[in-house]
Amino acid sequence: MEERASDASAKFHRRALAVTGARELLLSRISPAGEVETELTEAVGRILAEDVRTAEPLPHFSRSGMDGYAVRSADTGGASAARPVELEVVQHIPCGTAPALPIGPGQAARIMTGAMVPEGADAVVMLEMTETISRGGRERVRLRKTIERGANVAPVGEEAARGDVVLRAGERIGAGQAALLAALGYARVRVSRKPVVAVVSTGTELLRIDEPLAPGRIRNSNAYMLAAQIASAGGEPRLAGAVPDDRERAERMIYDLLNADIDMLLTTGGVSVGDYDVMADIFLSWEGETLFNKVAMRPGSPTTAGIWRDKAMLGLSGNPSACFVGFELFARPAMAAMQGSAELEKPGMTAYLEADYLKVNGFARYVRGDLALPRRAESGPAGWNGQVERAVVHRVRRLSHRAPADQDGLQGRYAGRYRPAPGRDGAVKKRGIFISLAGGIAP
Repeated sequence: MEERASDASAKFHRRALAVTGARELLLSRISPAGEVETELTEAVGRILAEDVRTAEPLPHFSRSGMDGYAVRSADTGGASAARPVELEVVQHIPCGTAPALPIGPGQAARIMTGAMVPEGADAVVMLEMTETISRGGRERVRLRKTIERGANVAPVGEEAARGDVVLRAGERIGAGQAALLAALGYARVRVSRKPVVAVVSTGTELLRIDEPLAPGRIRNSNAYMLAAQIASAGGEPRLAGAVPDDRERAERMIYDLLNADIDMLLTTGGVSVGDYDVMADIFLSWEGETLFNKVAMRPGSPTTAGIWRDKAMLGLSGNPSACFVGFELFARPAMAAMQGSAELEKPGMTAYLEADYLKVNGFARYVRGDLALPRRAESGPAGWNGQVERAVVHRVRRLSHRAPADQDGLQGRYAGRYRPAPGRDGAVKKRGIFISLAGGIAP
């Protein structure tokens, strides 16, 4: 009886951690997911597990930057419209073909973009600046401008020397990284293993999404929202279904999942202080270590996290907006750490509220709004570097399931946070707020 009373007291009297402190505490206990080798075509979106070095210079031959003529720059000295220079064309060099001859004094080679510049040539004249003529049965090219040494030529090793690190472990493989890996001959790549993240929803009110609605019941939408978030964070979602508000059944399902081949477990619902909030009760007496059970944020202050045998378990709120925010603030960084990502948090920027926000709370607040960037240069640089001036957040409102339609212009919808600074009338005045570019409900 005393133990139950003690649990009840702990359930109602929680110490709130700041978002940053709670996240750091969780990240300090995250274990790596490990590494795998995969085909390059399957590696896009994954995190590199090792540095990538060049085995040869890039490019490994002097390369023409455009269609034209490869020449010796010294031969073009003094060339002008009044006194053009004529050079003998001794060969044509298409892409993929090694030059047959070196270029000597008074000679030139017709060359294509990307083709190998012949020995002796040190510049390429663009085709539009030349005139082709025939003299004595021989092809010649006429130039009316002096060409500088190195013009329109990519020298050996311009992009990278032999042995240079061109990609770092922890970098996400995108289109550019994939192109570079292919250019370097990486048919297979070592990447971090995709973390397997299980999702279990709690709540007697939950229906399967293919079930008809019933009085007091709702479909389990959170599970599918989290599955999409898990996939976007580089993980493999595993939906375990829902369990009613029955502590013993919920506990059995949770331990079954924790003993399975997963890396992290997410639960939704049941973390608050209600009579049927079974996850809050489980976190008070389970076999794992509870790291925190309250965070100084709205929505989602009952968000809870713990560690069970090196596996993280996050108890997210059942409210859809709180569930979404909890994932972005804690689960996404944790998954990034599992994968060894160099970017644990998405970039952000400072913007300004277009109007006062009337809901006052002592915790950091996460809300949805429309972000409009300045359109004119005099309004400030419009780069995504956190220093955008006069970016405005308008139509601030609660997060919800509904994703508003896209609008024209430099606009997006993001989950933002701010620390309230209420005025005398209790309203939060227009002021700088931090906008997370991680998302919002709309992509």
